[in-house]
Amino acid sequence: MNFKKENIRDYFLLDTGVENIFINEYMVTAPGDFIKVYLFASMYANLETDVNNEDIAKHLSLEYEDVLKAWNYWERLGAIRKIKKDPDDKFLYDVEFVSLKEQLYGEKNRKKTYSQDQSVQDFMADKEIQGMFSTIEKIAGRVINGTEIMEILSWISDFNATPEIIVYGYSYCVQRKKKNLKYIGAVINNWVKEGLYDVISVEKYLSENDKKQHLYTRVFQALGFSRQATEEEKRIMDSWFETMEFSLSKVLEACSKTSGISNPNINYVNKVLVNWYEEHNHIGGKKSGDLTTGDIMGYYETLQSMEEGEAEERRRKVYDAVPRIKAIEEELNSQSAGLSKIIISDTIDKGEAMKRIKARIEELNREKAFLLTDNGFELDYMDIKYRCPKCKDTGMLETGERCQCFGEITKEKINLTTKQKTE
Repeated sequence: MNFKKENIRDYFLLDTGVENIFINEYMVTAPGDFIKVYLFASMYANLETDVNNEDIAKHLSLEYEDVLKAWNYWERLGAIRKIKKDPDDKFLYDVEFVSLKEQLYGEKNRKKTYSQDQSVQDFMADKEIQGMFSTIEKIAGRVINGTEIMEILSWISDFNATPEIIVYGYSYCVQRKKKNLKYIGAVINNWVKEGLYDVISVEKYLSENDKKQHLYTRVFQALGFSRQATEEEKRIMDSWFETMEFSLSKVLEACSKTSGISNPNINYVNKVLVNWYEEHNHIGGKKSGDLTTGDIMGYYETLQSMEEGEAEERRRKVYDAVPRIKAIEEELNSQSAGLSKIIISDTIDKGEAMKRIKARIEELNREKAFLLTDNGFELDYMDIKYRCPKCKDTGMLETGERCQCFGEITKEKINLTTKQKTE
């Protein structure tokens, strides 16, 4: 009597075995994407079927570079071996999955990885570690003491950082005048958490971050903020450039919409951009009466243009009647600019200088108020007269929500306003 099992032809109906050591010891601290690469390739290894890194990236919806990082990671842990096919091509290799039981409990001589427990003597006997400390001492311009050595070695055992990344991180921080070891360690730890294990990956990451930081800075400058963006604010700004794919000029245009509100904020700008995005992509349909968000925002822009023109006409009338008021406003602008410069300066008598300028501004405002009323003008005569004081004819409240007047706009109102402007 013979026994045999049915031959299953569909690969995806078979099973892939994983050592419990991998689950308990390796998987716990590994980045999620690296685990996906390991398991997916393990399946093909069991089937003895070829699959390349490009295919793995495509199947797992990962970047090709992330697959390469994963193999570097598992190689450093001793979970796989790279078998090079071409000495001149570092990306051309086969991957051999190592028996993890053999790694931990076998009698074979094997290369010890940095992630395993090692004594200080074991670490310091390693040529790569010796070279790392030699380079760090050159960067620091002094001899590294014992406490510092222990701290740096902990980055290898605790963070799973490579000597290459430690040297690069140390140099990166020192160049930026950040020499505190805790700070340097935090930077390196962050890189490793991001799955960065070689200098090329770190440099790419820093380049992308520099671009993002430039965008954050430009937005905050446009809003008049002098502080750093919070993580939530960065997340919102990233959505503008990455998800909604707005250009910097378009985002700055949205920031300019905050000029009429007393408390500019990211949420307000976000609402403006979300509305533009929905309008452009026809999300949410049309408003009753076949008015789109674009029609309504165009109405507000027309309205603001008219109101600014009317205010400018009133200013000219005042200047013709009382020329001194124009001179006062010019000096007020100059004094305000001077105050802003002093606020961000490091002058010794900063407080006294600010006091003098504020006193002069108050004096000018009193004189301006007197001249206006003395010549028969209301104090707010030259101000812009908004039809909706709540949103100042922007359609958006300071909270970033739509104003009530937004829903009250009709085709007739838009046509009337357009006609008034052209007359």
